[in-house]
Amino acid sequence: MKNKFIFLSSCLLSAMLLFSCKDNKKKSNEETSEVTAQSDTDFRPNFHFTPEENWMNDPNGMFYLNGTYHLFFQHYPEGNTWGPMHWGHATSKDMINWEEQPIALEPDEKGYIFSGSAVVDTKNTSGLGDGETSPVIAMFTYHDPKGEEAGREDYQTQAIAYSLDEGKTFTKYEGNPVIKNPGIRDFRDPKITRDEVHDQWIMVLSADDKTMFYTSQNLKNWELASEFGRGIGAHGGVWECPDFIQMNVEGTDEKKWVLIQSLNPGGFNGGSGTQYFVGDFDGKNFTLDESMKGVGEDHSYWLDFGKDNYAGVTWANIPEEDGGHLFMGWMSNWQYANEVPTETWRSAMTIARELKLTKTEDTYRVISSPVAELQKYKGEAFTKNSITVEAETKIAASQEINLSNSVISFEIENLKEQEYHFSFSSEGDDILKFGYNHNKKEFYIDRSQSGLTDFNENFGDKISTAPRLSEASNLKVEAILDNMSIELFFDNGKTVMTEIFFPKQAFKNFSANGDKIFEIRNIRIHEIKTNNNE
Repeated sequence: MKNKFIFLSSCLLSAMLLFSCKDNKKKSNEETSEVTAQSDTDFRPNFHFTPEENWMNDPNGMFYLNGTYHLFFQHYPEGNTWGPMHWGHATSKDMINWEEQPIALEPDEKGYIFSGSAVVDTKNTSGLGDGETSPVIAMFTYHDPKGEEAGREDYQTQAIAYSLDEGKTFTKYEGNPVIKNPGIRDFRDPKITRDEVHDQWIMVLSADDKTMFYTSQNLKNWELASEFGRGIGAHGGVWECPDFIQMNVEGTDEKKWVLIQSLNPGGFNGGSGTQYFVGDFDGKNFTLDESMKGVGEDHSYWLDFGKDNYAGVTWANIPEEDGGHLFMGWMSNWQYANEVPTETWRSAMTIARELKLTKTEDTYRVISSPVAELQKYKGEAFTKNSITVEAETKIAASQEINLSNSVISFEIENLKEQEYHFSFSSEGDDILKFGYNHNKKEFYIDRSQSGLTDFNENFGDKISTAPRLSEASNLKVEAILDNMSIELFFDNGKTVMTEIFFPKQAFKNFSANGDKIFEIRNIRIHEIKTNNNE
């Protein structure tokens, strides 16, 4: 991997206007302040993708072909805050070790290159292939900053580009735009899916407070089929970055369609967030399942309840035997993304995750789990069959295992009406807390004392919470830590929470406490070893 990890002794703090993830009216007044940090503090993750340098946000154009996973991403290569958008590019054989590639798409006279998707056109329906290689078709939003500045409504249009070398380089289609703007200011983020049932391409597009469905036979000519979303689900902000996938219901022959829909603001814990809807699709119209009818602003259908998983989408062209629906999101939040205390680079992606659809007695739920490929990077292990927790009880220390780059799993049997608290602490005063309140059936993350928090008033001001969506008497927890992030998978991924943090010193201890005595069982802590931290 080409990323060079840098030990930071100072952090860039930016005072900026808050903005939508696609707003190009950016103003910054940057000041550099010294940060007292230990020499072993390095915020850059070891096994999550980050750009080599400068700004990154939404994942784009993800596809798999001939053993390689391709990740494109919103990128400003000339600065570490949001700017004129390009498509950056990275590749991987396993979604863990990434190698950054040359920029794939650059702005031109039609505008910036905003978010979109890519598909492998195996049957050359587009006619853009050369007869030997299946073309890769990327669809993206052109954002015309001059049109926006002039006050026009139609400054965002949809365009395509094609690659005949498996995504290494792209040629923009001379017939762009392939979809003109009907007069909607926020009209962006096309995500293409192959609909084998109706032998067509489907594209979902975000349009202010709704999702628009388009169909095509050739990826060049698109027809508006239907709209969905007004008055349904959360609407605290603009809808963005949709995805639309057909999923098998686990353990059955039933199939359902799932619409993944991000919005900003309006997330479950404030700022950015990603909700989902389950239903049926007749080739033109998406119909919400009866179990979700009446879903409003306060619903619990979120892919991730933490503050830092946004704009995520799935890879195209994934064989079913390789995992089906593989997902990755942007690990930040628009409330503070431009101001996080990293100077050389900004933002990371979540760990890649496998999505599955389950059915309970009363509804459908999408569950998430880290991709299986992470297992092969598990190195040194710390294990204990059980620990009895009385008051503050240390579970593990850094002398025994590297907590900063680790996967931690454990179980609590026979849950009682009490609170269960867990924490990571440094030799200084940094402490990151998470836990479960069984009285309220509620999980939480508290990063208010996790290190650097004062760069933005929305970063450490509130404790993030999430509902428990399982009725099981036992609780299973899996936590993935990578220097500046924690991804929590509760109850085998029924509830997921992802948040970033910036400790002044590396965490040294992992501890637990509770209202009453309790026992933790099957404790497993594995250090994650990659090319970057060996």
